[in-house]
Amino acid sequence: MTESTSKGKFITFEGIDGCGKTTQAEKLLELLEKKELSISFIREPGGDPISESIRKLLLHAEESMSDRAEALLMVASRAQLTDKVILPHLLNGRWVIGDRYADSTLAYQGGGRGLSAAALENMNNFGTYTLKPDLTFFIDISVEEANERMSVSRDRIEREGTEFQQRVRDFYLNLQQKEPERVILIDGHKSIDDIHEQIWSVVSERLL
Repeated sequence: MTESTSKGKFITFEGIDGCGKTTQAEKLLELLEKKELSISFIREPGGDPISESIRKLLLHAEESMSDRAEALLMVASRAQLTDKVILPHLLNGRWVIGDRYADSTLAYQGGGRGLSAAALENMNNFGTYTLKPDLTFFIDISVEEANERMSVSRDRIEREGTEFQQRVRDFYLNLQQKEPERVILIDGHKSIDDIHEQIWSVVSERLL
């Protein structure tokens, strides 16, 4: 299973923290609902009761967490979400819009933490049944711009700092070059409406 199954479509949004991906995911969701399509929205980590419990631990743990434990918890949350939410929806013909998915683990735990990308990819494949999105929108902005946009209150990973976020961004850029058909590069410095129009143009052409 290398891409989403049946007539359901799976679209994900990726990027460094503060890039505006959640806003764009929600705007696409609203427009697809107006087209009277059956849509579900998920976020990562989370999206299922068990996955949400893991999210709290990942983002708000008070004790120090090892990089490998973090990666394993991310994939565990994703495995539960994929099995209980994403795959059933896709098999029933629903579209799924995701605020992050497996690419985030490669970018954050691979690019950011420096863990083996090959090992992380194997973990992702095991946890997701090798499911890949039909389309992934990588909304790219500079780390400096992201820091200006983000709130003062930040979770454990958002507090990692500028160099960490730059490594994450660099990984996303490399990923987009490797998979240009699936991963669509979007200039996140443009206006919200301009970005939305570009995303809708791609979705309309490729999936509708």
